[in-house]
Amino acid sequence: MKAKHVFVLNIVGLSPEHLLMEDVLPNITELFKNGFKAPLRPSFPGVTCSVQSSIATGHYPEEHGIIANGLFLRDEYRIAFWEQASALVQKKRIWDIVKERKPEMKTALLFWQNSLYANSDIVITPRPLHTDKGLVQWCYSKPVGYYEEIADAAGPFDLKYYWGPMASFKSSKWIANAAVYTLKKHKPNLMFVYLPHMDYSLQRLGLEPQNLRHELKNVDNLVGNILKTIEDNGMRENTTIIGLSEYPFHDVSSSLSPNIILRDNGFLSVRKIGGKEYLDYEYSRAFAMVDHQMAHIYVNNSDDIERVKSLFLGTEGVKYVFGHDEKERHHIASSRSGDLIIVSDKDKWFDYYYWNSVELAPDFAFTVDIHNKPGYDPLELFFDPATKTIPLDTELIKGSHGFPAAEGGKMASFFMSENNVEFGNQDIMETIDIAPLVLSLLDIF
Repeated sequence: MKAKHVFVLNIVGLSPEHLLMEDVLPNITELFKNGFKAPLRPSFPGVTCSVQSSIATGHYPEEHGIIANGLFLRDEYRIAFWEQASALVQKKRIWDIVKERKPEMKTALLFWQNSLYANSDIVITPRPLHTDKGLVQWCYSKPVGYYEEIADAAGPFDLKYYWGPMASFKSSKWIANAAVYTLKKHKPNLMFVYLPHMDYSLQRLGLEPQNLRHELKNVDNLVGNILKTIEDNGMRENTTIIGLSEYPFHDVSSSLSPNIILRDNGFLSVRKIGGKEYLDYEYSRAFAMVDHQMAHIYVNNSDDIERVKSLFLGTEGVKYVFGHDEKERHHIASSRSGDLIIVSDKDKWFDYYYWNSVELAPDFAFTVDIHNKPGYDPLELFFDPATKTIPLDTELIKGSHGFPAAEGGKMASFFMSENNVEFGNQDIMETIDIAPLVLSLLDIF
């Protein structure tokens, strides 16, 4: 069946087990009962930017180049997390192909990663401005002024509900309201919508379903509002709705510190500036860029690679160490990848810490600072009222992700509102299946 409209709802954290909870998810259940559902095997690593790029390109990280939520910029000796420029993705995405082959079709991207300056008719993505007077809450949008138009109608987007100690359902609610507004005004042929709020709860609380019932009901209500808008605007018969989650979560109990391990074994160097320690990318023999349950290890001298590999192979809590052959097998042999990649045990995750004394930790360790840390920091979801800072107690984290599904990890979820002859009989959907599926639904080959 061909569709005039295809809407992709990225419901972070939604698992195959959740899809069995029909009493909690009546709107979502109604969708896949008329279509189909299947477990979704995420590309490795199972982290936001990387999987979203695999979904949108139909290629693995070895080709699209988004090897984590962060990148090590070799020419600048700098790690950069959450860079949003569209051009960082090294393969065409679905909307690029749509605009090439059917330019009359209207496309919309709402809070999709790496959508800044994307080749799409409609884009909304967070882009706060840092000024001398403080943070200016703002979202980049296309057409120019579209964010301001929605903000006038529905209120401004508040970044503190999107990330940080106050991150909550309010972020998904605003994004879903923006989707409803966009459906009413523009009736796009293709729309991607990112609904992130369950990600926060899963990291804070772990996977116990009873802890998530309220959040699941909330997201089902958002889906219901979107469905009602589609029906009220006469689009339902010509619309296919796809729902998916990016990656599965695992319950975790503690973290490992790859950079401290490297430092204690003479591989990592720091510079002391203003009485605080900062990672020295230039003179470190090796360092880790960590991201949930995986880390890229960059080794400055190839003679050290085997030594570093042996070090982590002998480290309790490290499940895998990927060299060249393993990187190829997991489709992450990109020039941007680390010389080695390490994966934690399923019940562990990697923190970015590199200091041996908390007194020497840089100021950014105690704040929400997603750009200066050499790794993802889930502790930014918490706040220590005693010190009025972000805590460093890694045992607060109860859920994490990134473990490779190909090595026995859990599955994410996929469902769609219509059955499909080519894909509907698959026992497992692959992340890279989604782009060709969407294009075929839009009659683009």
